[in-house]
Amino acid sequence: MSNLSLNTIEKELEEKLYHSYLNKFIQKPKIDKDKLLLLFTLINHTSYSDKKKRSYILTTMIVQIALDTHDLVTQHSSEEETDQIKKNRQLTVLAGDYFSGLYYYMLSQIDDVEMISTLASAIKEINELKMNLYYESGQSLHALVDRLKKLESVLIVRVAQHAKKDSINEFAQNWLLTKKLVQEKDLYTSKQQASIFDVLFQDSFHRLQNHQALQMIETFIRKHLLITEELGRNLPVPFQSVKTSTQRFFNEYFSHNKLAMEEG
Repeated sequence: MSNLSLNTIEKELEEKLYHSYLNKFIQKPKIDKDKLLLLFTLINHTSYSDKKKRSYILTTMIVQIALDTHDLVTQHSSEEETDQIKKNRQLTVLAGDYFSGLYYYMLSQIDDVEMISTLASAIKEINELKMNLYYESGQSLHALVDRLKKLESVLIVRVAQHAKKDSINEFAQNWLLTKKLVQEKDLYTSKQQASIFDVLFQDSFHRLQNHQALQMIETFIRKHLLITEELGRNLPVPFQSVKTSTQRFFNEYFSHNKLAMEEG
């Protein structure tokens, strides 16, 4: 019987991510709660020792956060930007490197060559997917969403395969894609940088108007949310907390959108 708890793991992760100097100047590293819940649930229901479970979960999440932090770096600089903005960009790069270094240190503590290889291969795959997603012109919207689906879930999928728990993979792929699309839509509608919308508008292949892009993304959200709900019904018993979380989001999302349509 495992003595690990999700709250304890999350607290330990926050402690490992804390850096007094970096936290003064850049935003606090964001922990993806959905990925943490999936990862914790699948790893916690293996026969690994608690020590190995803890190490696998923390290391994989730090890999994810290091990659996410590097994505926060602004792509372009200008002569008009302030010294503070330049400093923040440089510190964000430094933070990503710091988390990467922390990941490599924790990897060195894992006595499992196959797990090390699994994570290294996943990182390589993630970087290749990012290059294709953000820099390949002329890709169809379906191809773009498919790449985003793989990108969002590849770490979870590869770790699940390593742990022989890959029955969760199709659910994880659709669930994490849905959450990412909703996040991107919310960022865009609140006039913040949304990378997927940036790709859509920068690529002349699509020639989309704002409302068209929003409608298309909303279509994908609804499609994959329904797929996720269906797959969630067949999740193994240990994944009840995951099922509850997705059902809550499903109800809130459709309730919110129904209200918005009525008010509109």
